[in-house]
Amino acid sequence: MGTLGTSVASSMEKTSHWIRGAVRALRRDGAPHTAPPGAGTPVAGTPVAGAPGAAPPHTAPAGTSPPDGALIARPADVAPVSHAALPADATGAVIIPAHNESAVIGRTLRSLAPLTALDGVEVIVACNGCSDATADIARGFPGVQVAETDEASKPVGLNLGDRMATAWPRLYLDADIEVHPTAVLAVFEALVQPGVLAARPRHVYDAEHATGPVRSYYRARSRIGGPASRLWGAGGYAASEEGHRRFAEFPRVTADDSWFDEQFSAQEKRVVATAPMRVRTPRDTAALLAVLTRQRRGCTEIGIPAQTASRGAALLASIRGPQSALDVAWYAVLTIASRGRAVRARRRGSGWERDTSSRVGIGSVR
Repeated sequence: MGTLGTSVASSMEKTSHWIRGAVRALRRDGAPHTAPPGAGTPVAGTPVAGAPGAAPPHTAPAGTSPPDGALIARPADVAPVSHAALPADATGAVIIPAHNESAVIGRTLRSLAPLTALDGVEVIVACNGCSDATADIARGFPGVQVAETDEASKPVGLNLGDRMATAWPRLYLDADIEVHPTAVLAVFEALVQPGVLAARPRHVYDAEHATGPVRSYYRARSRIGGPASRLWGAGGYAASEEGHRRFAEFPRVTADDSWFDEQFSAQEKRVVATAPMRVRTPRDTAALLAVLTRQRRGCTEIGIPAQTASRGAALLASIRGPQSALDVAWYAVLTIASRGRAVRARRRGSGWERDTSSRVGIGSVR
């Protein structure tokens, strides 16, 4: 059966209470699960209220502006973005920590290319421990600055980029994330508003090449919802200069986005209603388990507890038919399996669990 099969099979017994709950939910009559009115049509650049209790996101209808955290089946499911001229007086920095990201760094930088034409905006790739062509590819993009260190560590890369940057605010962007320049500038604009210290653009999960179980997991996850101000799990987050004074530098933690989110109150954070950052999901369950294991291990490392009871109740409440019940079952199985793997990983002191599946077949050329 293999390691993955054994792990998933053993988790099935532990999730029997989830399945029984799903069956009970299926017996109830219920209206179809729909998005809240107006959720799919935000005004670009408008901050979303930074208070807990946001309505849960859902799978995005084709051709609309999806809500934060929605699942899309293909890129065409996101409404096209206007290509209006960018403001010449914009200021800020985009810092991209990268470790052996030659397969994706070109794609990320292509999406940011218009920003490099602005005198006040810096785009910095902080290569940490790279043994591939990441740095060379990044240097091939006009206006992109490249910093290098031999140490393979994302926090080291973040701090390296901070030392090179001079402009504020700053967006810290994962190397495999695409974001539209207007979204970046909308976040920078939000961060100059009084009291706003941290922010990010909206994001969507792109499952175009994912297997059925992976899509099920993300469909279930999108129904959980969560605080409207959460900054983690989206592939990027930003800070104003004042916000960055909360910490001298990024600590050596695995879940840097969760740690960053914990530095600010809900009232100090914003999720800005922009064209969404595109987060490609893992393609298969093995890759997804690697990502979930790292996330759980990272949260445990900084003392963030699992929210099993509240999430379980939200998931069961989201069931409206056989497909959503199957989604909940896959979510439960994969979550429990990843938590077991995270415990074992902490005991043996394993390194960074990485999703390589979403980086396959992309190519490293500009």
